Amino acid sequence: MSDEVERVEVKAVNSAKTRQTLYAKREKIFPKRVYGEFRRFKWIIMFVTLAIYYLTPWIRWDRGPYAPDQAVLVDLPNRRFYFFFIEIWPQEFYYVAGLLIMAGLGLFLITSAAGRAWCGYACPQTVWVDLFLVIERAIEGDRNARMKLDKAPWTFDKIWKRTAKHSIWLLIGVLTGGAWIFYFADAPTLLHDVLTGQAASIAYATIAILTATTYIFGGLMREQVCTYMCPWPRIQAAMLDEDSLTVTYNDWRGEPRSRHAKKAQAAGEIVGDCVDCNACVVACPMGIDIRDGQQLECITCALCIDACNAVMDKIGKPRGLISYATLADYNANMALATDNGTKPINPARVYDAPGKLSDKIKHLSWQHVLRPRSLFYFTIWAAIGLSLIISLTLRDRIGLNVLHDRNPQYVLLSDGSIRDGYTVKILNMIPEPRNFILSLDGLPGASLTIQDVEPDAQGRHVVAVEPDRLKTLRVFVTMPHNSLNEARTDFVFEVRDENGAEHARYKATFLAPEKK
Repeated sequence: MSDEVERVEVKAVNSAKTRQTLYAKREKIFPKRVYGEFRRFKWIIMFVTLAIYYLTPWIRWDRGPYAPDQAVLVDLPNRRFYFFFIEIWPQEFYYVAGLLIMAGLGLFLITSAAGRAWCGYACPQTVWVDLFLVIERAIEGDRNARMKLDKAPWTFDKIWKRTAKHSIWLLIGVLTGGAWIFYFADAPTLLHDVLTGQAASIAYATIAILTATTYIFGGLMREQVCTYMCPWPRIQAAMLDEDSLTVTYNDWRGEPRSRHAKKAQAAGEIVGDCVDCNACVVACPMGIDIRDGQQLECITCALCIDACNAVMDKIGKPRGLISYATLADYNANMALATDNGTKPINPARVYDAPGKLSDKIKHLSWQHVLRPRSLFYFTIWAAIGLSLIISLTLRDRIGLNVLHDRNPQYVLLSDGSIRDGYTVKILNMIPEPRNFILSLDGLPGASLTIQDVEPDAQGRHVVAVEPDRLKTLRVFVTMPHNSLNEARTDFVFEVRDENGAEHARYKATFLAPEKK
């Protein structure tokens, strides 16, 4: 049956055995389309991530008449970050820092558990390369057709196909840049301004830069970005251990490989399951041969698994010649195939019967994921996330800041009383108007005066603050003559929501002349 498998004469572009020199001309890679579980999973991830990126700025979220109704908005002019029901102010940037820390720990967690799964499925470079390959295959055909077209002279057929492909790539780049700027302004309004030439020059510059980077990275450079520009392939080695999942060629059952298995078996030779069809090589978007072992170019996209599984189905062999496996399991299975390293690989040792792998074979287990290292990363990640949620839930949406006058520090009035001046800033951190009551605590006998604010019938000083705004007040605190024993007396300014329980306190100091 192995003789019925289509074989491709191909050499891995990024071969682990024969590395290209640093300044060698790039050899083009023409990955063949494959079908299977991992390819379908990549389609789903590509669709979901692109939908999130392109559609999120158009989602509306009602925050009332005093705030923007865009669900996700980085409002730089007003120094706000809106994320659905969450509003972040500049002084609350630690929430964003917490999210970035969670993203880093999440990457560590994923890498320690499943290798470069981020790179293979969700990295923007991978997603856009996949999208560009969809366009390329739709216009130029699959691998053989693209290779033939690449070598063909510049006829009308080649010109229009290349023109169409690159035009669509550029359009995708424009849409990518356009989607990015919509996160920083009201999307419908900005779209109208961009199309009518009324948008700010920075908007057009951003679109141009992102169009160029998307087109160059996703369409022209492709695997070179992952190999030469991205630092993660080098860093990931420190994150992996013997229980980390990686895409692995199981040579303990594949070797020795043979293109003529029937003849070799008839001659009494030892034959592995690999028929050397190179399906894994032509499916790889990074241009490597997974049979050479772990390589920094491998992004663990698992397309080689789909390609190999299809071949195993054709020849009646168990799937999993290429699979996600751990180094610990690989070593255990290799020991079984080599009689603990004392003999050459003999796949017969890993089979109980034709087509039935031995029960002694180590397979993927949930214990590889739920191990101390992964649980440690997850615990820290979850703790940070829980802390952010609790902090967001319990935070007061009032800000108070007080600055004592420097010159003069105090004023002696004609009746002998002492008056200190302060600049008080009250911050209303919700998108609706509120009234705040400003009062003193810890300074008996003091009277409070606010410029342009008269006390109400109850003697309270009620300050109206606009939605999402900071209000600055000139405040004077007066103490009667001889009511202070010290030159410095600490007290507290307190501001309280007139219709709620939220409040804020700020410790201040009342200055007076020293007693002789």
